[in-house]
Amino acid sequence: MKTYILSAGVVIVRGRPEDPRYLLLRAFQYWDFPKGVVEAGEEPLAAAQREVLEETALTNLMFRWGKGYQETPPYGVGKIARYYVAESLDGEVHLPINPLLGRPEHDEFRWVTFEEADRLLGPRLRPILNWADWLVTRERQDG
Repeated sequence: MKTYILSAGVVIVRGRPEDPRYLLLRAFQYWDFPKGVVEAGEEPLAAAQREVLEETALTNLMFRWGKGYQETPPYGVGKIARYYVAESLDGEVHLPINPLLGRPEHDEFRWVTFEEADRLLGPRLRPILNWADWLVTRERQDG
């Protein structure tokens, strides 16, 4: 049985269910949601929240759609990324300096619509976006 490196992250959303915005981060030419490697002994959800803080300075995430998650298929050198969905009601995003790199981990951030995210994200992350958007917008459909 192959062992994978697990990363955990959060699809962060703001706005009303009929007009949500998703937070994307860019490193080089690659867009992703905030995420990072789960450390030994760390719960994946705690790792996801830590990574959001380290990469965006956002706190006070509300997991209003529960603590379910979706994972990507294996990629790179044996990695799997697990994503949760949370709402961020307040706080300004900024890209803190990573002390190991001496610079921020990401070059840019954007709050984008589903359509913009669908264009920017690669094929590995589109199913994650689709799942998150379904969770967020079904309130509109159910209501």
